[in-house]
Amino acid sequence: MSIVSGGPVPKDFNAEEAENLEDIEKQFAVKAVLHAQTYWSILQMRRGSQLRLTKIDDEILTHLYAEFPDFDPAETIDEDKMKSKSGKERWRKFMMVYEKKVDDYNFGTLLRRNPRDEYEEATTMFAPRMQFYAVEIARNRRGLNDWIFEEAEKEKAEKASA
Repeated sequence: MSIVSGGPVPKDFNAEEAENLEDIEKQFAVKAVLHAQTYWSILQMRRGSQLRLTKIDDEILTHLYAEFPDFDPAETIDEDKMKSKSGKERWRKFMMVYEKKVDDYNFGTLLRRNPRDEYEEATTMFAPRMQFYAVEIARNRRGLNDWIFEEAEKEKAEKASA
């Protein structure tokens, strides 16, 4: 792990007591928004049910349902439950399996709480990348994001006929 400057993390560094620098927070927010925009653009170009988000989508999906057997990708995510003490512990255990397998597994990104919603302030939450992958892989496999492609195709057809 390294600090934003690229140097090693000091041995006495305590993340719980670290100062939040506004410029660094803004950079993280920009990266999260760009990731969301890129993912949305991909979903507009191709059905989610035809996408692979990682090289190990099958492994992630199997692991998700083993650790969270009641998870329903069609339901709205209860952010409070996910971010509760027990929720954080369960998700942390899940995510740590991918520490050396998935780049930026712990990097913050935007996650839509419900697959029927677009990315908007009221419909998204901030989540680690592995939560995003797990949830979106499950949604894509169930075809829950296919509507985004279908809407984009419909808009293209309407523009072409206008």
